[in-house]
Amino acid sequence: MKRPARILGLVVAATLAVGGVGVTAALNDRPQDARPIQDPPAGPTPTQDPAQTNSLGPTETAPNAQPAPNAPVPVPPTPEETTAALNRARQGEALNEIAPPAEEEDEEEDEVEVVEAPTEPEGPPPPRQRRRVAVVQAVDKVTAESIRFEVEVGGRPVAFKRELIFRVRACEVSAEEERDQEAAGYLEISLQPRGVITGSEPRQLFRGWMFSSSPGLGVLEHPVYDAWLVDCRA
Repeated sequence: MKRPARILGLVVAATLAVGGVGVTAALNDRPQDARPIQDPPAGPTPTQDPAQTNSLGPTETAPNAQPAPNAPVPVPPTPEETTAALNRARQGEALNEIAPPAEEEDEEEDEVEVVEAPTEPEGPPPPRQRRRVAVVQAVDKVTAESIRFEVEVGGRPVAFKRELIFRVRACEVSAEEERDQEAAGYLEISLQPRGVITGSEPRQLFRGWMFSSSPGLGVLEHPVYDAWLVDCRA
């Protein structure tokens, strides 16, 4: 009697284990609601101690003197300055009469600066760096509601307004050696309208690469919703 009871217990344990795996897989496939990303608050501005405002030491009182005039006071030149100015003027007139201004015989040719074209790097471009989380921006064109949220690569899908479902298969950023930094992600966007049976397959709206610097390359075409890739994070 002990052996059949032991076999029956093993069968029941195996059935419960298989059922638990199926429930876990079903929960992972069910989309979760999108949660907005909040930027970190800026730190408080440090207060300045009034006692330390004057770091240059004690101030000195102004000496007693006559106040400055409102208008400039003309200063007459001295006789020596007047005589020197007249002599310089006479010498200048005599030089102009004797020696006419010389004309430039040869004009200097303009020098042309030759700029070399930048050389392109040899070999293939460096590989992109993969990231674990994609940052997506979604907008409802009717209500003007906008939200920025995260979607894990290969993880649980995220639903915007419980209708627009996002799945991310890959998210990469440019290597540090590249001149233009860019993020690229492979997204799958589906639509499951409200009131439809949950077990029905959602209608796929977009599948392909989206680029953060060029949103026009990968476009979600829908009359109500719009979405694009913002960044890829570790």
